[in-house]
Amino acid sequence: MRSPHRIAMFTSESAELSDGRTEESVPSGTVPHNPYDELGALADNPLDEFLHEEDPERPDDQPWSRPNHRRGSRRRNRFAGLPLATKAVVGILVLAAFVTLADRWALLYAEHRAADRLKDQLHLSAAPEVDIEGFPFLTQLADRRLDEVKVTVPDVAASRVSLAKVSATVRDVRIDGDGLTDVRGARIGGMTGEVLLTFDDLNRELGASQVTFSGQGRDRVLARGTLPVAGHDLKVRADATIRRIGDTGIATDIGGMRLDIGDLATYRPGTRSSEGLHLSRRSVARLASETAKAKALLSVPSLVHRLGVPDSAVRAALRSDRRLSELTGSPRFVHQLMSLNLVDLALAHPALLKKFGLDPALLQGLTRLTRPELADRLSLAFRLPKLPGAGRGDVRLSDVRVEKDGIRVGLTGEGLGFGR
Repeated sequence: MRSPHRIAMFTSESAELSDGRTEESVPSGTVPHNPYDELGALADNPLDEFLHEEDPERPDDQPWSRPNHRRGSRRRNRFAGLPLATKAVVGILVLAAFVTLADRWALLYAEHRAADRLKDQLHLSAAPEVDIEGFPFLTQLADRRLDEVKVTVPDVAASRVSLAKVSATVRDVRIDGDGLTDVRGARIGGMTGEVLLTFDDLNRELGASQVTFSGQGRDRVLARGTLPVAGHDLKVRADATIRRIGDTGIATDIGGMRLDIGDLATYRPGTRSSEGLHLSRRSVARLASETAKAKALLSVPSLVHRLGVPDSAVRAALRSDRRLSELTGSPRFVHQLMSLNLVDLALAHPALLKKFGLDPALLQGLTRLTRPELADRLSLAFRLPKLPGAGRGDVRLSDVRVEKDGIRVGLTGEGLGFGR
């Protein structure tokens, strides 16, 4: 491109034209020829193609007509080409989906209403789980009869303990009502289920002591732990035998109850000769090496007579440590002393117990802990709560068995009624 300076020089000088003439030789009144005009004439106008663009869809010889802009004028029906049988199948599937959805909604509604009704009648803290089996539900409702219903009730209060779970399956349920929203009650033909009392619940709810329960065999439960008595934590051991009471109750026979006071003595509640407070074998064996305790024991005439030791043997033992060791270490003396009930001894000679390391306050607490009281603390008995409509039917507990996780009891019933 020429610069403005060059252009100005070109216009002022006498330039030679394209036909060989100079600018002075051009006649007056004639416009001088500019080379830029020739370049402009040779270049295409970029707007020409835009302004004169032809419609490729319309032939040049076809006259222009107004376009049709109506909505959907060119849309095709997607199902227009499908066979009639395919359309029918699609329609049936859509209808079946709506019917299934309506059936499931009605089922959920009925289960919710039944759970609320059972919660009110059983006085539960939470609604139970109700599962109505069978499909479709609406046909069963129209027939006013359900084939099978499963009910699970958690945490049912039963006397001192709570049943972890009561589950039942009822069959042949006849509905009393005119529709889904007007169910007034139901009659149950038969019922089977089970009751579970877990050891975890027993360990938590019988928390007056740090006692844990575990199963042994089919009908035995072991209780092991500690029991606070008069400020002392005593080791407790007991065995419970599980048995059924009537049709709705479970009882436990507590046996082998024993409280260990360290390695000094053992307390067994009761009035028999084998029961009461007795020195342990280890504690009696230490008398042979603890001269002061042995002489203090032989200094009580009433105790010596109850042990059956002759007076001459007692006098000889008090004069000679060797004879004392021989007497207190003899098997007969050890057996007699272990058979002695220290409860009686404490009443007459409370100071003597201190020599053996026994707290008199602990002894008083043990004497107040009777066998029935201790058995009640360790009792696992419960009774099944009264079910609604039980007066019109029959509910029974059966097949009591002890398992690893707890006590499981079979449940049967027939002719039950629920609702109004």
